[in-house]
Amino acid sequence: MISVKRRGAARLAAAVLASGLVAAGAIATAGPAAADEAAPVHGGASATLDGLKTYGQAVLHADGHDQRIGAGLFEMKVDNGGTLQTYCIDIGTPTQQMAKYKEVPWSASSLHDNQDAGKIRWILQNSYPQVNDLASLAQKAGAGSLSEKTAAAGTQVAIWRFSDHVKVDAVDPAAGKLADYLEKNAKSLSEPEASLKLDSPAVSGKSGSKLGPVTVRTNAGSVTVSPAAGTPAGVKVVGADGKPVTKAVNGTQLFFDVPAGAKDGATSLTAQAATKVSVGRAFTGSVGRVKSQTMILAGSSESTATATATASWKKEGAAPAVTAEKNCSKGGVDVTASNKGDAPFKFQLSGKEHVIAPGKSETITVPVGEDQAYEITIAGEGGFKKTFTGVLDCKTAGTTPGKPSSQPSPASAGGTSAGSTGGGTGGAGGDLAETGSSSATPVIAGVAVALVVVGGGAVFFLRKKKAGVTP
Repeated sequence: MISVKRRGAARLAAAVLASGLVAAGAIATAGPAAADEAAPVHGGASATLDGLKTYGQAVLHADGHDQRIGAGLFEMKVDNGGTLQTYCIDIGTPTQQMAKYKEVPWSASSLHDNQDAGKIRWILQNSYPQVNDLASLAQKAGAGSLSEKTAAAGTQVAIWRFSDHVKVDAVDPAAGKLADYLEKNAKSLSEPEASLKLDSPAVSGKSGSKLGPVTVRTNAGSVTVSPAAGTPAGVKVVGADGKPVTKAVNGTQLFFDVPAGAKDGATSLTAQAATKVSVGRAFTGSVGRVKSQTMILAGSSESTATATATASWKKEGAAPAVTAEKNCSKGGVDVTASNKGDAPFKFQLSGKEHVIAPGKSETITVPVGEDQAYEITIAGEGGFKKTFTGVLDCKTAGTTPGKPSSQPSPASAGGTSAGSTGGGTGGAGGDLAETGSSSATPVIAGVAVALVVVGGGAVFFLRKKKAGVTP
């Protein structure tokens, strides 16, 4: 939301080696096994930024400088159906037009160490758009009268005071009254539940057994479960009772039933649900190599949430499953390797060799610098190879004013002009409030020039040892 010149050059330099901020990878198994495209650890809603739609103006005070910025509600279009409304929780980072966003837990965002995160959720639940009775809201805040724009601006200002701990004021007096009221009365609430995720997202074992469990976690009433196209003949997705499963609910345990004698291989399943994403869920995003400011959910129509889980199996030997997840509290990526085979799983990670005994698992934290791209490749015996890529985005950018970049840089996403008349979006449904229609010419996103990432731990290339191991 803030101009790019507020952001340090280091923020613009971070290169994302693959789209998305949540670690994702691919496993290639030797011989006839199918390629297993591993999903991000966190399932849920994925969306594309559609712009700043309902907003007023605010003034950021930092280091003796005042800067006027837009403050209000963004909209996102959910993949496969749905619309989201969000506020910004990273004032010093610009939004990128058409940025791709992914629902994540607070632990994988700048809220991971923010003691006021629960107060932000209270604000979201007790202000616009969750509270559509603006006359009542204005009365509580002593704000006289509020429009959608001033209500959105006041709400955003109050959120920034807790998300970024900055000195920021709304330009409109009524919006300022609302911001002060929300800040003073905010109470800490717990983190909201995910729209949809699967625990565990990767399982393994020996053929002739049920691999799992993969436990469904969702706020939806029902989840559709589908095996991947090309799943080897005889392999089924079943429940704890061994019966095939096509529908699931929160808490359902899923298994991959692999028949005895099946060739070494791999497959996956996809879980999908239509649900309202819980208010207060965090969203992180990027456009190619450039991050977009972190958002927090303010309203959701019925939206599509998706999660996937992978499975691999072998007749004999090590049967590994590896996942990676950003660990903001430790400043790195947690790589978890488990082995459900009958022989040790040997692999290299960060220049060291690791051995996972049969039936055991181990989590190794790979340090990664804030805003630095990473590529973590695990190469093991039997032709095992899996790569995780992403960029660590665990802190707000800060607010120190900086000189304009000498290179063209992406700017804030455009939306309704501050003085335009709002109109309903129509057809959103659910608890998604109506917002102003866009009348401003979109701000064109420039090209951020990626600098060479320096510093130990930024990029890890771990190559497979060529030791004559039989697949």
